[in-house]
Amino acid sequence: MSEYAIQITVKVQYLEDQSAPEKGNYSFAYSMIIKNDSQVPFQLIGRHWTITDAEGVEQEVRGLGVVGQQPFLRPGESFEYTSWASIPTPDGKMKGSYFCVSEEAEFFAAPIPEFLLTMPRILH
Repeated sequence: MSEYAIQITVKVQYLEDQSAPEKGNYSFAYSMIIKNDSQVPFQLIGRHWTITDAEGVEQEVRGLGVVGQQPFLRPGESFEYTSWASIPTPDGKMKGSYFCVSEEAEFFAAPIPEFLLTMPRILH
């Protein structure tokens, strides 16, 4: 295990009631669980997302914290939040990083594995 071991779990849901496909707007909720699997306490201070639609067009999103918070996680603790993204195509993907600082003031980035944004299709 590296000094900073963070487990990231994501669940994605298409938001049909907040989407307008006829206007090129597809909205998705994503729930993130961030777990500190290391022996070092840290605080999540920022995030960076790359959101890519089906045409390959990228949006970059950077900011402090997540959903207005900068959680402090001791070893074994988790933090869960839900946010959303909107893209102009029914399919896309997201990836990124969380920027963290340890209790000893060492900065590090925790990569967020790529995940898919996909509108469910109904077969007739």
